[in-house]
Amino acid sequence: MWLSAILTATCLVAQPTPPAQTHTQKQTPTALSNDATKGVRAANDRFYAALNAMFTGDLAPMNAIWSHGDDVSNQGPFGARIDGWAGVGAEFRKEANMKLGGRVVCQDVIVRAGTDMGYAVCVEEGENMTADGRPVKVRHRATNVFRREQGQWKLVHHHTDLSPELQKAVAVEAK
Repeated sequence: MWLSAILTATCLVAQPTPPAQTHTQKQTPTALSNDATKGVRAANDRFYAALNAMFTGDLAPMNAIWSHGDDVSNQGPFGARIDGWAGVGAEFRKEANMKLGGRVVCQDVIVRAGTDMGYAVCVEEGENMTADGRPVKVRHRATNVFRREQGQWKLVHHHTDLSPELQKAVAVEAK
């Protein structure tokens, strides 16, 4: 009996004590994933706010949400892929200077994220304006890829379906 009590006490003492719950405790993979997903969703929302600001000529939000690396790419509704921040940024400057107006929203959003990379897929829907002020309806699928850089989610790739409506509007303007 005495030996049984000693063995029981020894086993109880040998068990590791669970760590105290504090706000600095490491997060579980699920908690990290949830935080990352929320971060990518917020970054995606900032991208669409930046896109709409760019339609009015305000380029600052677009410059803030994009990574400025040579590995970024943008393949918009006209089909050409632009690689590297120098080219992508130049295209956005050109578009912002047009101040065409309009508004695009991201609907039916799905967001997935890991520790340092994430993406959002959605349907872009709204209206852009031609240079002469005519509205052009837009509705196409889009994919946005984000990378965590110095603690912030930055856009590294944006890809949409081709937009025959926008292509037609630009072709008419060019004549």
